[in-house]
Amino acid sequence: MMKRHDVLTEYQAKCLSIATDTLLSPKQKANFLALEAENNIPYLALSEPLKTALDTRVICDMYEGHAPYKPRYVLPDYERFLQLGSAYLELSPAEDFDDALNHLMILYHHVPSVTGFPVFLGYLDRLLMPYVANYTEEQLYPKLKRFWVMLDRTLPDAFMHANIGPEDNIICRLILRIDAELKQVAPNLTFVYHPQRTPESLFLQAIENICECSKPHIANDIIHSAAFDEKGYGIVSCYNSLPIAGGGSTLVRINLREVALRSENSTDFLTVQLKKYCDLQMELIEKRTAFLYEESNFFQTSFLVHEGLIAPERFAPMFGIYGLAEAVNILMEKEGTTNLYAPDSPALPLAYQISEQLANFVESTPVKYGFNHKAMLHAQSGISSDSETTPGARIPYGEEPYPVSHIMTVAPHHQYYVSGISDILTIDETIKQNPQALLQLCKGAFSHGMREFTANVANNDLVRVTGYMVRLSDIEKFKTEGSRNNTTWLGDEATKNCKIQSRQQRVISHEQSMRYTQ
Repeated sequence: MMKRHDVLTEYQAKCLSIATDTLLSPKQKANFLALEAENNIPYLALSEPLKTALDTRVICDMYEGHAPYKPRYVLPDYERFLQLGSAYLELSPAEDFDDALNHLMILYHHVPSVTGFPVFLGYLDRLLMPYVANYTEEQLYPKLKRFWVMLDRTLPDAFMHANIGPEDNIICRLILRIDAELKQVAPNLTFVYHPQRTPESLFLQAIENICECSKPHIANDIIHSAAFDEKGYGIVSCYNSLPIAGGGSTLVRINLREVALRSENSTDFLTVQLKKYCDLQMELIEKRTAFLYEESNFFQTSFLVHEGLIAPERFAPMFGIYGLAEAVNILMEKEGTTNLYAPDSPALPLAYQISEQLANFVESTPVKYGFNHKAMLHAQSGISSDSETTPGARIPYGEEPYPVSHIMTVAPHHQYYVSGISDILTIDETIKQNPQALLQLCKGAFSHGMREFTANVANNDLVRVTGYMVRLSDIEKFKTEGSRNNTTWLGDEATKNCKIQSRQQRVISHEQSMRYTQ
């Protein structure tokens, strides 16, 4: 290393290590250096109890940065943008299909998020169908395929998320076809399902895609729509459901395992400790959103606001939790029992009570800056540095039961987590010969109240980690070559820390799934 006159400070040494890293691209180095600069700003003033909770990781700020100068997740009204154009971007309204694709790609580069990349690409079939005109499938296919490749190559971030469905149309089917062919990490994809609006053949195509590339994620439109207004919702990043023309202002989360460790028993947990840390988490939400709304000047200066593509009042702070399984197991042990968070366990009523109590707290606690002046409860799906905890309300990795029991165990939680809750079923690859069984399993899950359905198919190269996609082959290459995709390193870290490779692959037969839905 070249000699320098002055001894480096810890901050300078960290920046230099990023600048000289052999696995990062220049763009990736710029992103990490920017984060270091932001985190060199002193943290917001916090109460001592909250500061202690953050320092001991009972509460986690998701490493969003010390000065939240942009919302975590932004969901623009892309339909309005295509119809009206943009004065800021000097774009007139889109006139044809090529215009629409070009306009979207331009705007995507100006939509901020916690990652620096857009996390919501819109309901692409709804956005593009008005511009299809007389194009045939053969003419649309290469245009959409080039668009899909361009998304992955120019916005290489697995938290970028597109939505399609629930109606049948040529764009929806082509996107599914292209996604199965390319098997790209980005964009992530959610298919929105509605039993009265989604034909069986389209639903089956989405299920066959899961067998092929572990995408798309399936969202239960009936349950999601009931939680939002007429403007609607989008599924973004890792299963986060948020208002369109708004988004998520911030996401902070409570480690329920740590709360349980600080509790004498389940009564103390429910009546004293959980309320204490919920109050502290709300304090953090208020501090972070106050800076965003009152000091960062984002909402005062963004052209997205000025042109009506987003509205400040449509952003919700996300009140996250994780480690529910460990919390229940610890509390059961403190009660002197060996019951665990598992199917048909006497411990399950406590788990559901915790979720209900959290939902009641969030619903009854107003916030200054929030969607309808409220935060939204979220079962957070984990980050790569997590250890000794299970994401959200999931069953611990390696302990997953067979799919029907799995779903019946976790489904009762879904009613409470309005801004997203997920589970990942790992299905044996024999499902590829019988996708109807997976279709019936998904229908059964939705009939039992699940908001979202996600499956990894064993031995696919493209898999979900906590919620984002990664190619196992990319993780292997990353160790020596780095990766052009910004999230490969997270998948590598999650593989080491989060036991994602311990997920149990399960067989589901058509007969089992049919009995389940009857």
